[in-house]
Amino acid sequence: MGLTAGVLAIDAGNSKTDVAVVAADGEVLATARGGGFRPPAVGVGPAVDTLADAVTRAYAAAGVTSVTHVSACLAGADLPVEEERLAAALRERAWGATVEVRNDTFAILRAGVDGPRGVAVVCGAGINCVGLRPDGRTARFPALGRISGDWGGGWALAEEALWHAARAEDGRGPATALAHTLPAHFGLPTMYALIESLHLERVPASRRHELTPVLFATASGGDAVARAVVDRLAAEVVGMAAVALARLDLLAEETPVLLGGGVLTAGHRRLDDGIGELLAARAPKAVPRVVRQRPVLGAALLGLDRLEAGPAAQARLRAHFED
Repeated sequence: MGLTAGVLAIDAGNSKTDVAVVAADGEVLATARGGGFRPPAVGVGPAVDTLADAVTRAYAAAGVTSVTHVSACLAGADLPVEEERLAAALRERAWGATVEVRNDTFAILRAGVDGPRGVAVVCGAGINCVGLRPDGRTARFPALGRISGDWGGGWALAEEALWHAARAEDGRGPATALAHTLPAHFGLPTMYALIESLHLERVPASRRHELTPVLFATASGGDAVARAVVDRLAAEVVGMAAVALARLDLLAEETPVLLGGGVLTAGHRRLDDGIGELLAARAPKAVPRVVRQRPVLGAALLGLDRLEAGPAAQARLRAHFED
């Protein structure tokens, strides 16, 4: 019979997968990294195969064959039905006695707090928000894009910048420096040239995300239209956080609000200041903080929560990832 560890922690995003095998006392026995986790694109089975590669390597390095609990925070687990479907797929692999699947935003939340209590807003390619209380209550949004009322990820920001720049060039909208800075990023002279290049795929659609930093740089230069887009994002972030806090009855308590993802950790001053001011008005007790810890730490902490491990185990785990 093989040896058993405490927790298998999995943080699986669209671009990469991190796993950690953790003993019940918080010691990290092994880690491994794998490819992106994209069940909507490739199907649940092939996506879990990607996890299996990293898990197999981590188990071999740790010298174990199973764990007490699998704590998996996965991209694509946006709805409860998707969490159940993915949890069933992980149970079939028999990696541990129990399995819990959560959306990957929960990993960022738990990595940034000392206990399972707080709200996290993540803005990377998309935008999402979750909240958690020690009693197990959660707050969340479908986070499926415009059909679920979402706006503000890096992709949406790039699209918004293109929209304003196109209308500025042809006269339908107000003037904005975006009409020059966006095409210039690709070495093109006009928005018409950029529109044509995107439409004919001379500039691949995948490169549109490069325009998000251009938007922020243009806003920093004082452009009113670009600033308005940044201000809209600040309002969106605060709106999600305030609703999550209200759902969890945390508006009247001092509560951490964690900010994660590439857009929110980039240090854009106008965005950061706007979030701080709006959050102070809508949720005065909220304490905003940027999360820079690796999300797999959060998945592992959620696993230790499930095992009812004490503060010493959590501190030992954190010390490993800080080192």
